[in-house]
Amino acid sequence: MDKIKLRGLSTISFYADNLNEAKKWYSEIFGMEPYFDVPGYSEFRLGDYQHEFGIIDGKYAPKEASKEIGGAIAYWHVDDLNKTLDFLLAKGAKLYEPITDRSGGKMAFVTASVVDPFGNILGIMTNEHYLNILNEKTEK
Repeated sequence: MDKIKLRGLSTISFYADNLNEAKKWYSEIFGMEPYFDVPGYSEFRLGDYQHEFGIIDGKYAPKEASKEIGGAIAYWHVDDLNKTLDFLLAKGAKLYEPITDRSGGKMAFVTASVVDPFGNILGIMTNEHYLNILNEKTEK
């Protein structure tokens, strides 16, 4: 094999020491209950492509997993970055990174991120490329 091919986002998994509170918080944020809910794990399907957002009981985190905030940030496309950020902050999330233009002043790729009440980073973004791909798929 000369290379790998990442086909798309399959599942984002967050850990929470209090799974029931995390499930309640995200159910309120998303406006829905998890579609899959078993002891130790709850999962939502989100967005245009029904990506999976899982919450795992913190006791199942890998042994070497840090309890510190950090790591990779997955950004979810949103239609109104300002309103979404304000909503998350009003629900108890803490600002991790403020609204930042990543496109050199073109406002084509703009991000922000928060830390949820359980210590996970949730990235949000307005992304011109995402909308272009979505529009191409719906035009076919």
